[in-house]
Amino acid sequence: EEEEGRRKKNKGELGSEEKEDAAPAPKKRRVAAGERLVPPPRKLSAGVSFGAAHFAETSYYFEGGLRKVRPYYFDFCTYCKGRWVGRSLLQVFGTEFRAQPLAYYRAAARAGRLRLNEEPVRDLDIVLKNNDFLRNTVHRHEPPVTAQPIQILAEDEEVVVVDKPSSLPVHPCGRFRHNTVIFILGKEHDLKELHTIHRLDRMTSGVLMFAKTTEVSKRLDEQVRERQLEKEYVCRVVGEFPADEVVCEEPILVVSYKVGVCRVDPKGKPCKTTFQRLSYNGRSSVVRCLPRTGRTHQIRVHLQYLGHPIVNDPIYNTEAWGPDRGKGGRVHKTDEELLKALVEEHRSKQSLDVLGISEGDVNCSAGSGGSAESSECTKAAGGDAGSEGSCPALLTEAPERTDAAAAPPSAGGSLETPERNEDEGGWCENRDGQEGGEKASEEKDPLCEECKSSRRDPSPKELVMYLHALRYKGAGFEYCSRMPEWAMADWEG
Repeated sequence: EEEEGRRKKNKGELGSEEKEDAAPAPKKRRVAAGERLVPPPRKLSAGVSFGAAHFAETSYYFEGGLRKVRPYYFDFCTYCKGRWVGRSLLQVFGTEFRAQPLAYYRAAARAGRLRLNEEPVRDLDIVLKNNDFLRNTVHRHEPPVTAQPIQILAEDEEVVVVDKPSSLPVHPCGRFRHNTVIFILGKEHDLKELHTIHRLDRMTSGVLMFAKTTEVSKRLDEQVRERQLEKEYVCRVVGEFPADEVVCEEPILVVSYKVGVCRVDPKGKPCKTTFQRLSYNGRSSVVRCLPRTGRTHQIRVHLQYLGHPIVNDPIYNTEAWGPDRGKGGRVHKTDEELLKALVEEHRSKQSLDVLGISEGDVNCSAGSGGSAESSECTKAAGGDAGSEGSCPALLTEAPERTDAAAAPPSAGGSLETPERNEDEGGWCENRDGQEGGEKASEEKDPLCEECKSSRRDPSPKELVMYLHALRYKGAGFEYCSRMPEWAMADWEG
């Protein structure tokens, strides 16, 4: 009887009563002539977890005291934003993805690098619908960071504690992905799936702690929320800092997530920092800093407000802030004017990489005041608006793909190049090996503006800021690093 039932089921001969028990077949939506069907959104896994496939995207090489990443192909992906619905791809690229000219996106479409719902985009005039999924394959370049290694201070079954060099972001954000602490630890120390407990600014060095499991992460996060953790920093500031303890409680406002700039403002978030001078060498002071809250750039902004900015702070100790360099909150510029002045100062020194931005980022933010919305155009997975100076991510990491489009696009001469900067300098090149390694075969991408541009590398000295997280203490643990050389009382510099 069972065999007969299976035979009838296979032939579609079940009776009416038996058919009621069968699961109804899903109804296929009929598509009208000329209508474009949008598939339902995919359920993406929560959080960002990096594994061997991500680490294998590219490799490092070392040159002139810098850690560099070989350019690589990468997919930026996003679901259609509500404000894009009913607009064409061309309109969206022209208003919100201004890091590249429209000619680039036309060439990218012809080269098969733009995909909508995993189908190649043939016409940029296509009108976007809700749940449309856009994939943009780019030739990605990352700014160099210091070649100084990451020192592991402590490791057990629960946590990893490292001494982070200056210039390294903690995790992928903005233009950084492989040149981050998370990727370097994964690729060079086989430390994977780490959970961030706290963060340090990219230019800040010192004690950085990761949890190895979700349980440990939740336990330490609770201590963070309850403000049971103590953090101690040291820095070297301009001039003779007051000998007595100084407490600064000025509120801080984010001016630009893109560039990573904040200032004291009554509309900002409340915060508190306690300062104590440790030494003075006649020109600069070493100061102990105890932040009681964790606002973006809190120590740096409060020191600037007090008139003693960090000696080599590339943001808060610059002429862009005016003759007083922001002392007492006196700037006498609008936020837009301040950002423009700051970018122009670094552009004139060819040091935009120190800010972690590129010429394309500057073009993207032009006329927008550096707002988070307008600066979304170059963001990738893992962006952290709180500590790394990057806006909330518009573009997230691509889901795993198995189709042919997952392969890097051809870099052959058949692709049409964008209609600008065609006569600029030579293509970028890769180098193999360690310091002084042999020159590798030239790699170029005909659509990549970064490949065509020639820029000065920052010096290792430019990538060090005199702010260091010295100690991190919580319930049942305390981790310390060595005092930096520049923080010694007899340091001359």
